[in-house]
Amino acid sequence: MKNSSKGLRLATEVVHAGEVRPYPHHALTLPILETATYTFENTSDLRQFMEARMWGLAEGRVEYGRYGNPTVSAVEAKLSALESGQAAVLFSSGMAAVTTALLSLLYAGDHIVITDDSYRRTRQFCLTLLKRWRIECTVVPAGDLEQLEGAIRSNTKVIVSESPTNPYLRVMDLKRLVAIAERHKVKTLIDSTFATPINQRPLEFGIDLVVDSATKYLGGHNDLLAGVVAGSESLMAMIRQNLWVLGAVCDPQTAYLIQRGLKTLSLRVAQQNESAQKVAEFLEAEPSVERVWYPGLRSHPDHVVARQQMEGYGGVVSFELDGDLEATSRFIDALQIPLIASSLGGVETLIEQPALMSYYELSSEEREEIGIKDNLVRLSIGIESTDDLIADLAQALRPS
Repeated sequence: MKNSSKGLRLATEVVHAGEVRPYPHHALTLPILETATYTFENTSDLRQFMEARMWGLAEGRVEYGRYGNPTVSAVEAKLSALESGQAAVLFSSGMAAVTTALLSLLYAGDHIVITDDSYRRTRQFCLTLLKRWRIECTVVPAGDLEQLEGAIRSNTKVIVSESPTNPYLRVMDLKRLVAIAERHKVKTLIDSTFATPINQRPLEFGIDLVVDSATKYLGGHNDLLAGVVAGSESLMAMIRQNLWVLGAVCDPQTAYLIQRGLKTLSLRVAQQNESAQKVAEFLEAEPSVERVWYPGLRSHPDHVVARQQMEGYGGVVSFELDGDLEATSRFIDALQIPLIASSLGGVETLIEQPALMSYYELSSEEREEIGIKDNLVRLSIGIESTDDLIADLAQALRPS
């Protein structure tokens, strides 16, 4: 595992980074400071604060909860350290993180490029809502960097992608992407939710902004909604200012839950990496499985890139069954351990048929056009016994 900027390994950083002890009353864990506003001793104290803020010297002191919270700030410091960033900003959801980051970088008349195998709500925001501000968007195939570079225009400001992507787990060659972006003076934003900082840290490759849905692996227990953006001090300062205006702040209780989840992140991800690899290998050997999408398999189109830039391949395995929509549903219903749900990254194994879960409103032809097959399954591995998971998959794939 890579060392952090402080010389500590990530397994240590997830426990100790951002912790400024001693805490009040000698508490071991991060206190939850539930307050919407902050008081001043007198008007002189207020004047001193306002003067310090004018000169950028009021760090750690705010007057209102939308502008900061000690619990939230501690978690931001930890996340910044884990992502090798200079700063990080927490949001109330992953989508709030993505949309605020993009709105901070774009103006009317700008253009962005996004890869096609990305979260549908991110694509929806880029293709529909941004049009209201006369911001154009070009979609290019994930993994085709030549077409991506060809789509860049004189007014292109941002390249957006996930790595790995959802649901086919395509892995962006971050070094090549950064080289392209630097040639054209374009910013880069990578959604690294599927990887987590344990498996991949895009900022270390020169990516400008990294986004994570903290709802997933970072929280790890399917009990919170949050998102985070990490990057340079200057970009984070701009994004934070816009967060204060748009208002999608993370509350202290949620921040505490993220902090608690982060302390076991390296353990959980290591288990999920190992289990997913074994599950992917099992599925690939099954006659009733047409194709498996997992970066740890040699058959995956981005296996070589993933091996070079990732330390683990993640806990999500996507695969296509030999069957139609109904046959795929029967397979899912025959499983005993995975729960049918739309999220990922928690301790429970979750499963979904994207054609029904995320794209139900589209026809089979419309889904096929955007790459969502009726027989596609996305499996998010939890921390259950790998042997139990494989046995369960086996009995569902081989009905008597």
